[in-house]
Amino acid sequence: MSDRSTGHSVAVKGQDAWQQSPSLKEWGELYDSAMKFKQAECWNWMWDTDLFGVQNPESGEVGYCCVMGRGGEHFALGVYLGTEGLETYRKIQRDGNSLSLFDMVGLQKCLTASFEDRRYLSERDFNVIKALSLKFRGHNAWPQFRSYLPGYAPWYLSKDEAKFLTVALPQAVDVALRFKDNPQMLNRLSKNQYLVRVAKKGQYGLEWSDEWMEPSFSEKKNVDIQPVDEHRLNKIKSANLRHSEIWETDLFYFPQAIWEKGQRPYYPRMMFIVDHFSGMVLGYHLAETEKWCDIIEVILKTIENLKIVPEEMWVKREESLITLESITSNLKIKLKKVKSLPMLEIAQESFLGSIAGERF
Repeated sequence: MSDRSTGHSVAVKGQDAWQQSPSLKEWGELYDSAMKFKQAECWNWMWDTDLFGVQNPESGEVGYCCVMGRGGEHFALGVYLGTEGLETYRKIQRDGNSLSLFDMVGLQKCLTASFEDRRYLSERDFNVIKALSLKFRGHNAWPQFRSYLPGYAPWYLSKDEAKFLTVALPQAVDVALRFKDNPQMLNRLSKNQYLVRVAKKGQYGLEWSDEWMEPSFSEKKNVDIQPVDEHRLNKIKSANLRHSEIWETDLFYFPQAIWEKGQRPYYPRMMFIVDHFSGMVLGYHLAETEKWCDIIEVILKTIENLKIVPEEMWVKREESLITLESITSNLKIKLKKVKSLPMLEIAQESFLGSIAGERF
């Protein structure tokens, strides 16, 4: 371990080659901010729906903050990163009760500072605490910091993430204390406006003030779609194949992470094609993290192998809808986005159960 005054990174076991870790000084500043946040006990009067923003002084990105712990179980600050993070927060608030484990691993984009029991900390967490000569004892007493990205396992903070969380924590306390005296202060002036703490460089450092900001939500997801083989589609159309009624399909994150040395653990994407009425799995595929275009190849192979074309295809995710539009319109298949894929979800749970049985 490096001495705290040197500013060198903590040489902890398992440090990632792909990211720069915080220095010991930066870790110390983060733990100090976290303990002051804990002492304020903002969760005694704030709900996790009392959302506000803190703008990153270095990148300009807004982190949308919610204080967790009013229920008396999980005490934390969540900082949802940018418009994408805010969209994931909104989805969880809106659809939380209906989201499966498969849905959740592909959603969150946020940083968290939480307070856990000792048994939930990793060796890596303990190494930093030991290097800082910090002492914690008791229930929900141990600070833990994590980064969440869609499709990746919760992981340790990078240098930049730690620096942003360090400034977000005291700004959360500032907002929370004022909110305690004025519970109306976060009432939005319009539907999509949020109170955001914004920093400007002053004579004596950063000077913070309130601004009302409106995030820009994208209407469609940016999906990398590969060109479709027109000859292949024409061959399917001219083959006079049988028709079935409805196929449920989607590409989803499989909730068991893959670990590769020196890399952040990620969740592979898996695809099922399931008959809506019988529940039979017609096709499946395990994909790399970002390959939404694989869904087209699996659909076409399933049609060719079974010599069947569905009348309708149901999907749950916007990305799947955008990806499949290029072939369903050509093959005259009705494409429908739905809230639930009942037969596919049964297949997911069955598959997860079989994998768990093999491993445990």
